[in-house]
Parts: sequence; C-alpha cells; structure tokens
Amino acid sequence: MIDLQAAPKLGELSPALDRFFELAKHKTVNLDREYDDSQGSPVFTVDGKYTTRGWTEWTEGFRYGIAVLHFDATGDEESLASGRRRIVDRMASHVSHIGVHDHGFNNLSTYGNLRRLMNEGRIPENEWERHFYELAIKVSGAVQAARWTERQGGGFIHSFNGPHSLFVDTIRSVRILMAADRLGHVLMGEGDQAISLLERGLRHIESTAEYSVYYGEGRDRYDESGRTAHEIVFNTKDGAYRCPNSQQGYTGFSTWTRGQAWAVLGFAEELELLAETPAEAYKEFGGKSKWERLMLRAATATADNFIANTPVDGIPYWDTGAPRLHLIDGWRDRPSDPYNEYEPVDSSAAAINAQGLLRLGRYLSGNGQEVAGARYLKAGLKVAQSLFSDPYLSTDPSHQGLILHSIYHEPNGWDHRPDPSKAAYGESSMWGDYHAMELAVYLQRLAGDGPYLTFF
Repeated sequence: MIDLQAAPKLGELSPALDRFFELAKHKTVNLDREYDDSQGSPVFTVDGKYTTRGWTEWTEGFRYGIAVLHFDATGDEESLASGRRRIVDRMASHVSHIGVHDHGFNNLSTYGNLRRLMNEGRIPENEWERHFYELAIKVSGAVQAARWTERQGGGFIHSFNGPHSLFVDTIRSVRILMAADRLGHVLMGEGDQAISLLERGLRHIESTAEYSVYYGEGRDRYDESGRTAHEIVFNTKDGAYRCPNSQQGYTGFSTWTRGQAWAVLGFAEELELLAETPAEAYKEFGGKSKWERLMLRAATATADNFIANTPVDGIPYWDTGAPRLHLIDGWRDRPSDPYNEYEPVDSSAAAINAQGLLRLGRYLSGNGQEVAGARYLKAGLKVAQSLFSDPYLSTDPSHQGLILHSIYHEPNGWDHRPDPSKAAYGESSMWGDYHAMELAVYLQRLAGDGPYLTFF
C-alpha cells in the first residue's frame, strides 16, 4: 500500500521538477538529432535508444507534445519551434485516422496543447493559427466519434481490435469528443443527421464505468472493487455483454495497472470538465448529478484499489495478478524493485496515475470533501516523488528516455531485458515520458499558483 504518511509537501518537489525539465531538454534534442523518422513513430527504448514497434502509430503526438510542454514549463523557444514544426509536418494523418481509438492521445497532446498556450497568452494570438488548431480538434473528435458500436442500453468507441472491443484506455482518449463539442462541432451522419459529440462521449464514459470498472458487487468471482479489465467484449449481433479480456494485462480477471491508471486519470479529468459545464448541457442526458455520481464512483473505486495494491513508494508492478508476483515477498509493503527476477514494474502507470490522483484529490477538496481529497493528494505526491528520483529518473545523458522501467507489452515479450535472469527493466516509453512531463507541468503550476492545467 502506498505510504501516505511519507508523502512530501508540494513545494518540496520543485527542485526535482527543475532537474527533470533540464534533463528533458537534453533528451529531446538528442532524440531529434539521432532518431530516424523514416522508421515510424518512436515507441520505446532498447538499450537506451528509442525505436519503433508496429501496432498502431499511437505515440507520435506524445513525442511532439513533450517539446511543447517543455516550452510550457521553461519558456524554451527552441522546444516550441521543434514541436510546432513537427506537428505541422507530421500530425495531419492522425487527425483523420479512422483506424484507431487514440485521437485524444495524439491530437490533444499536440494541437490541444498549442491551442491552450494561445488561450493563456503564452504564445501570440493569431486568428488563422487558432483556426488551424481548432479545426484539427473538431475533425479529430468527429472521426473518433464515428468509431462507434451500439450495445444494449448504450454504446462505445471501439478499439482497433474491432467493433466488439471496448478498451479501458479510451476513457482518456474520449476527451477529444468533449473538446470538439465545446468548440460547437458535431458529427454529420447519413441524411445530414447531426450527431452530438457530447452524447457519444457520455455514452462511452458510461460504458467504461459500467463494464471496465468493477465495484465488488459479485459480477464474477474476481469482482474486487476498483479492479479494471483492459478489454470488454460485446456481441456485435445483439449488443450484449459477453466477457472481460486483456491484450496487455495478464488476464481479463486481473488488473493491468496501466489500464487502471487510464481510468483514474480519465474519470478525474471528466469530473473537472463536468464542474465547468453548465447544467443545461446535460439536461437531456439525465442531468448533471447523474454523471457526477457515475464518474465519481468509478474514479474513487479505481484510485482506492491502486493505493491499496501498489508498493509503498507508489510505483506499481505491471499487473496485480501477474503470475510470479507472489514470489516477491511482501511486495505491497516495501518499495518497488525494478531489478527483481520475476515481474516488471511499470513506471508509466505511475506517471499516469499520479496526475489522476492529484486531480481527483483537488476535485474532492474543492467540493467540501477535504479529508478524502487530502488522501488522494498525498498519494499523488508520493508517486511523483518516487517517479522524479532514483531509480526512475533517467539521468544518463546517453539514454534517450526520461523515466526508466516502463513496460509496453509483457505478455508479448516486447520489452527489452538487459539481464535475461531478471524481468524487463531499464527502458523508457514515449507515453511514459509524455505523462511524466505532463505531470511535472501540472505540479509546477500548482506549486507556482499558475493557470490550472486542463485539456479543455
């Protein structure tokens, strides 16, 4: 269980954040200089060098988003120029990509961050540049909304596995529908039917909360409150729920911790959006209070489960049901060990989860639940403290990653094992590095009373 009593104060993290931003500058310059773009998007490192891995091009926006966020944190114009140039040159295909569920990852990390910086006055106002960012967000949101499966009583954005497949990951990607809706956009269907992006976004959130998250209510013999399933399978003939499954976790009946992290952060961010949206917008969908209850239930259940099933330092193992995890004696009650012989940790799950815990804690504290809010805030700060220090911060100048000991796909054996006698360790991922950067900017703004960081 995460040691909440050992959580630092927010201001105590500032030196670690400064060091992280300094390292990030060197690492991004090194990657831009050495990486061969003709290979495809960089995904994870092997022996400290970024390489690609064919599945989908879901990580490219994270790479350029890191550069934009580095400017956000430091004012480094070179980082801004690098990110902007590559977004213009290379991201258009992601805006209209009909084959993936990753639009909120790629396009909010790039076009969304640049639009936000313009809104904040951090980059100069330019009417046509603003239209460029907003058009990208609108089109991306509509394309993502078109990737739609009806189920009994609802619907969802289906994964690249096909129309039967609901991924828990997509709870964070669904933000692109919400952002596009706020810009006044709709998806136009057959016969010029206007399809609400807000409605589709809400229905996807509902499907994820009802099926991807468990609440200890006996749904199956492994129904533990706050557990998540990576994939939920539906019968596309009649829309009926069939079973849980997993692609990157151990099984459909165990918790892949990065999937759980997407849920913690995704629901927390949607709660923040809900708080800023007029109640009238939700009137035809059952009212604002209905959605707050649904999202808060899912957010707190997954966050509580993460806190209880993570080592004291806040860095989780890749799956809480991993088959050899029991061989690590007392793994919940001691710091994580990325160099163990049995099962890898996943620092990327920690980076994603930390931000979710902090956002959830702030949301609850701002709504009169100070005790509950403080608990999640402490958990998020403890995770961040571990993430931005040894052995997770990548300080070797020859290593292109920012955060070490990230895992991509343990079941497929894709991750590099420098020592075959040990579990995979020592490498970075583009999503882990991006979310560490996003977490660092979030913390920097909180510590410095800067504008609050949101996707919307």
